[in-house]
Amino acid sequence: MKFRCERDVLVEALATAGRAATGKANLRVLSGVRLDLAGNQLRVTGTDLELTMTTSVEVAGSSDGVAVLPAKLAVDIVRNLEPGAVEVDTDAERPRITGGRSEFLLNVASADEFPVPQAVDGEAVTISGQQLADGLRQVVGAASTDESRRLLTGVLLAAEESGLRMVATDSYRLAFREFPGTTVLKQGQRVNVPSRALQELTRVLSDDLDVEVVLADTMVSFQVGPLLLSSWLIKEDFPDYAKLIPSDMPNELVVDRQALQDAIRRVRLMARENSPIRLTMSSDGLRLSAVTPDVGEATEDVDSGYNGEELTVAFNPEYLMDGLEVTAGDEVVLQTRDPQKPAVLRSTDSNDFLYLLMPVRVS
Repeated sequence: MKFRCERDVLVEALATAGRAATGKANLRVLSGVRLDLAGNQLRVTGTDLELTMTTSVEVAGSSDGVAVLPAKLAVDIVRNLEPGAVEVDTDAERPRITGGRSEFLLNVASADEFPVPQAVDGEAVTISGQQLADGLRQVVGAASTDESRRLLTGVLLAAEESGLRMVATDSYRLAFREFPGTTVLKQGQRVNVPSRALQELTRVLSDDLDVEVVLADTMVSFQVGPLLLSSWLIKEDFPDYAKLIPSDMPNELVVDRQALQDAIRRVRLMARENSPIRLTMSSDGLRLSAVTPDVGEATEDVDSGYNGEELTVAFNPEYLMDGLEVTAGDEVVLQTRDPQKPAVLRSTDSNDFLYLLMPVRVS
């Protein structure tokens, strides 16, 4: 295999596919990316056996072939070459990357050892890239990163009568987003998609590119422009999240989202050593407070509207800020029942999204 390609184009292709490669697996070849050249079409693939990413670019091909290059090293080499054309030649005994007056010879794994990506067989459904990006941005961050609780490391995609629904939770907070009128799954179908795959998907989504989604019994794939991302689904069923969402929330706080975020940023400077931020809500408005013994305390009042009984609820400040970051609109509504029950954060502009947050017990 031999081809020439502009440095920046090749870096992007190698880096994109390389994000699916892993250096932790027992198979050395999985720390590499596979290059397939046919004519002037180069396909670059990375996989960790669960997530696979393949992207295609146009190059000036001289001879077809297949090779595996170490993912991180290849990206670092090409990125640091001088601007202009880069030549990759794997026909010799040792693959060679050249650019300008630089030349690198690599020791690589056999391409025969690289696993052949499994195609996802099913009917393709198209969804707006902008719509999908907005929803994933709101939901994916609430998924757990604890692999010992694998079922919570995914994002639930569920087909409801109203359309597509996405849900993620780590048991401390829950994000829920609806896409009215959007159909990706069969009626009643529910799948648990690894959040890592969806995080990678968000990095390549754009407002002007639609996404083709193909869902099989055990796998899902997303085609975005030249990138094909596929992943195995999580076998474990997603928990019954509906039981976590309270139906009776008598207390309601309406506050400017940016003003609340700014106040939390200041007050949480005193919320150290896992100390929470307390929200005291009354007809007089909202007061934030944080206390860390041996360090100090902070309070700040925020203009707001409140309907309900006077109440103080404590939250993890990072989780509360995460919820505010992904809730759309200028104003937000915080609904509560009591200091021990989950609170719900919504936008005043839309009912398509909610963020549920467990309070912190304080004495």
